[in-house]
Amino acid sequence: MTLMTGEQYIESIRALNMQVYMFGKKVESPVDDPILRPSLNSVRMTYDLAQMPEHEDLMTAVDPDTGTRLNRFNHIHRNTGDLIKKVKMQRLLGQKTAACFQRCVGMDAFNAMYSTTFEIDKKYGTSYFGNFKKFMAYCQGKDLTVDGAMTDPKGDRSLAPHAQDDPDMFLHVVEQRPDGIVVRGAKAHQTGALNSHEIIIMPTQTMAEADKDYAVSFAVPIDTAGIFMIIGRQSCDTRKLEGSDMDVGNPEFGGVEALVVFDNVFVPKDRIFMNGEWDFSNMLVERFAGYHRQSYGGCKVGVGDVLIGAAALAADYNGAAKASHVKDKLIEMTHLNETLYCCGIACSAEGAPTQSGNYIIDLLLANVCKQNVTRFPYEIVRLAEDIAGGIMVTAPSQKDLNDAKLGPYVKKYLRGVAGVSTENRLRILRLIENMALGTAAVGYRTESMHGAGSPQAQRIMISRQGNLPRKKELAKAIAHIKE
Repeated sequence: MTLMTGEQYIESIRALNMQVYMFGKKVESPVDDPILRPSLNSVRMTYDLAQMPEHEDLMTAVDPDTGTRLNRFNHIHRNTGDLIKKVKMQRLLGQKTAACFQRCVGMDAFNAMYSTTFEIDKKYGTSYFGNFKKFMAYCQGKDLTVDGAMTDPKGDRSLAPHAQDDPDMFLHVVEQRPDGIVVRGAKAHQTGALNSHEIIIMPTQTMAEADKDYAVSFAVPIDTAGIFMIIGRQSCDTRKLEGSDMDVGNPEFGGVEALVVFDNVFVPKDRIFMNGEWDFSNMLVERFAGYHRQSYGGCKVGVGDVLIGAAALAADYNGAAKASHVKDKLIEMTHLNETLYCCGIACSAEGAPTQSGNYIIDLLLANVCKQNVTRFPYEIVRLAEDIAGGIMVTAPSQKDLNDAKLGPYVKKYLRGVAGVSTENRLRILRLIENMALGTAAVGYRTESMHGAGSPQAQRIMISRQGNLPRKKELAKAIAHIKE
């Protein structure tokens, strides 16, 4: 097997017959669309770095079963070293793209499905583990990008899936056939679906027996008949149509989300990994969420590294780098960012094997990691905006900068320190705007809040994993309390 190059990846996505809609119209060539292309470039980086010898140890892994070198995004974690390298790889990619590189959900789905299907088979004698390993080997052999899809629209949050007025608010099985199943519904907020070859579907929450039609997991190619995508808007996304590499802030990389609709999609029997085993939905959700919450201790830290660097450059260009309060703010930003990294490494180092043999992170620490990610990036952004100054959001456009009449005035009055061009000052401010306000970018502030589940979802898991009874016993022992 040969690892794909970035260019081979681009052409493989171009060859897909995806049904993509944006602004009420079908996008005939998503690969070439100026709004969508930066997100594709972010995924391409996961292929480009895997080709570089200096990054081989982080970006790739050798499958112990076959001896084959794989892109780490398609690898099963075999030990705590793999879990730690995953986080380090994600930090590297965050540093290289300053955006969401989109393959984490597939990697996390791979590892959650691997152990969960093993345990379903052990209880029920099903063949899901074999189905999944066959699918996994197919993706590994072709070096494919796989999207992991868990979030349903949910409708009325107070009602269970089976009790919704519209049963399609949660993706579900509508027909059981000898050769497979037919499903209908949608998956929301799907980062990277547009740039994936395959999509793994998982239930979005713990199911009860009455919800067994919704306890379904499977994988299909993203261009399967009946699947179409409606692209979500981003703040200032149409700036990408203006031809200004400065005004978009991050001209090369970005992310994109989609509402992925499944309109009576057929799933072959050998692509099914769960079909009605509602009692395992909780295990799958918790494991996937745990892996994905670990991911944020890497990817958001790498993006944070770029934002801290941009804020430090803004201080240099503004002539404020020596101010004590600016130095203190940069220290605080670094402290918060490295704390997130500590959490990602800690939950990885404390990982343990599952019954299937692959390794899972410490679930409590993974949820603590993500809980911190819902808070610290907001403070990092606040401090970056403080250092940058209001010109970050009031600066004229690149067209004004380059205009024969207006340009000289923009260059004159918006210059900072001598020796730094006005254009370079505006470029770094636009990058901060991009990362802080979501200007045509996805992957830092708001996604830090809602990605991998809401803050309350993590608090629920922290409550479950916190083991208060044991802590009470420790206190009783110290206090010599006998009951």
